[in-house]
Amino acid sequence: MNLESPITLRDGTKIPILGFGTYELDGKDAYNAVTWALEAGYRHIDSAEWYENEQDCGRAISDFCQKHDVPRSNVFFTTKLKYNNGYQGVTRSIQKSIDKCGLGYIDLYLIHGPIGGKNARLESWRAICEAYKAGKLRSIGISTFGIRHMQEIIDFCTETDLPLPSVHQIDLHPFQVRSDIVDFSKRHGIVLEAWAPLVRGLRFKHPSIVSLSQKYNKDPAQILLRYSLQKGYVAIPKTSSQKRVVSNSQIFDFELEDSEMQHLDGLDEALVTDWDPTDCD
Repeated sequence: MNLESPITLRDGTKIPILGFGTYELDGKDAYNAVTWALEAGYRHIDSAEWYENEQDCGRAISDFCQKHDVPRSNVFFTTKLKYNNGYQGVTRSIQKSIDKCGLGYIDLYLIHGPIGGKNARLESWRAICEAYKAGKLRSIGISTFGIRHMQEIIDFCTETDLPLPSVHQIDLHPFQVRSDIVDFSKRHGIVLEAWAPLVRGLRFKHPSIVSLSQKYNKDPAQILLRYSLQKGYVAIPKTSSQKRVVSNSQIFDFELEDSEMQHLDGLDEALVTDWDPTDCD
């Protein structure tokens, strides 16, 4: 594996296994961080309508591509729907995101969460599928869904002959393993993305993380990211530090042992680092 190694999604699209998250970054901070990530070799940038930084991220990508003669197609850009507010509302949101990022199309578009009820979720998915068929979105998926929400989408797709989600982005790390959701996603061919692979720094001093960090001469963040990759997840670390942007990418020169991966899995404490709507109606 290396920084640009991809996972092939069910629709044939290739997604880089390591992305750069931009949650809570906006304006100049978002632009600079995305630029640093691209300069460090990242080719996967994760944004969202909710983050209010689609324009900043898109401009950083466009400027980088122009400056370094990199094709737009070489950078994988993700964004997410803020509100499940009906077919027309979602259709408008998709176009607004495309216009804001200025990249011509979106590589991956996700329903950001299941909030709003079953009908709202299904209408959102119908609108997203239409934009996907129109070529505005290259891949489509969901974020932070519970099993019940996922089953609704799968049943709806079966009944209507719509495409299934290709990606499920959710809070995943050794302290929140979500075995049931992970297993369900994998059974249905849905690739998992870890949106908080660093546990937001809350467990950097955990004895097990510290021990592995010392053994491999790696930062705690690098241990956690290596765990994500070996689990087969797409990891999306976020940082506003240029030094951390670089160090988070330096995880391809070591490998955790199977017994160490099993030990890390055993640290699960169902730790929620931000929000968890997986049980909402």
